Amino acid sequence: MNAPVLVINCGSSSIKYALIDSDPQAPRLAGLAERLGGNDALLKGKNSDGESFTQPLPNADHTQALNAILERLEGRLPVAVGHRIVHGGEHFTQAALIDDSVIEAIETTAALAPLHNPANLAGIAATQKVFPTLPQVAVFDTAFHQTLPPQAYRYALPETLYTEHRIRRYGFHGTSHAYVSQRASELSSCGAGGWLTAHLGNGCSTSAVWNNQSQDTSMGLTPLEGLVMGTRSGDVDPGLHAHLHRQLGWSLDQIDTVLNKESGLLGLSGLTNDMREIETQALSGHAGAKLALEVFCYRIAKSLAALSCALPQLDGIIFTGGIGENSPTVRHRVLNLLPHFGFALDGEANEATTRGKEGKLDSANHTGPEVWVIPTDEEGRIAMETRHCVEALT
Repeated sequence: MNAPVLVINCGSSSIKYALIDSDPQAPRLAGLAERLGGNDALLKGKNSDGESFTQPLPNADHTQALNAILERLEGRLPVAVGHRIVHGGEHFTQAALIDDSVIEAIETTAALAPLHNPANLAGIAATQKVFPTLPQVAVFDTAFHQTLPPQAYRYALPETLYTEHRIRRYGFHGTSHAYVSQRASELSSCGAGGWLTAHLGNGCSTSAVWNNQSQDTSMGLTPLEGLVMGTRSGDVDPGLHAHLHRQLGWSLDQIDTVLNKESGLLGLSGLTNDMREIETQALSGHAGAKLALEVFCYRIAKSLAALSCALPQLDGIIFTGGIGENSPTVRHRVLNLLPHFGFALDGEANEATTRGKEGKLDSANHTGPEVWVIPTDEEGRIAMETRHCVEALT
């Protein structure tokens, strides 16, 4: 199947898209329709010649936005559509051709991802209207982590909460962890061994991957568990909710909003959720920014150290995501907190590796666990899984 695949990542008021050919050298058409439903809705992206465009779409809904996207594909019609679906629960261990049963399963999992799965379903419905004859494939953030053993995915809660309500750890960013660990197995002489992966952006998670299978990960039932993120707190004492309710009278909705939208780097620094600004202000001596940077890096190192327990051997660590790929400072600080793992970071290589560069950052002649920066390609991974799913049925 050599024709392009259209990858769709649909939010409640946005559609991120990419048209991806089987030839990795072919230009990608990509863009974002945002603020859908509002008078200021617009479509922006790049043409195949790299030229940027912005197109107003006043009051457009998802279907109208997809029709506008179709007009921007320059006649390169896709042979399939791959949808990013955030939560597949325990229903899906791999990508699935979308039919009524798949839609029903996504609907039943919506309670686990109320901000994402309904929007993903809206994207599927709109895309089916625009491309009624094309195969549509669901690719799940959680599927890659369905290889976790029970000791990693079960919470220490009453059995019925798992058996009747499926309360367990699921993990997210699966397409990113899958892509970079697979890529490392291709680039490194270690092959598909034991890798710690750190996806660091506005959302952050870590994973332990053995032979291209996830063994443990930092996110859990929801994307709030785990690392400090842009505006999310990551791990807190489970008793915090009751404490804030009793002492401050906060409702569950208030607490949820604070932990998801007002915490993390933003909450610690009191300034911003942007790591670039955090680093700048930390260098200038801003106490909140310095604390935010220190907590952020410490929690990453702590998570990676814990996840190493899931690996029979440690072959290396992979940094990815907007921060992981572009912040030499974060990489340096994290590795300095893990001296007992035997990493040897080359300072010059670390400083030079930003802006989408792929590379190994080890000091010369180092023979211990490797350090890699690998830019993630979640859209490319979704396109690949979509192709494999469709080809398996032909």
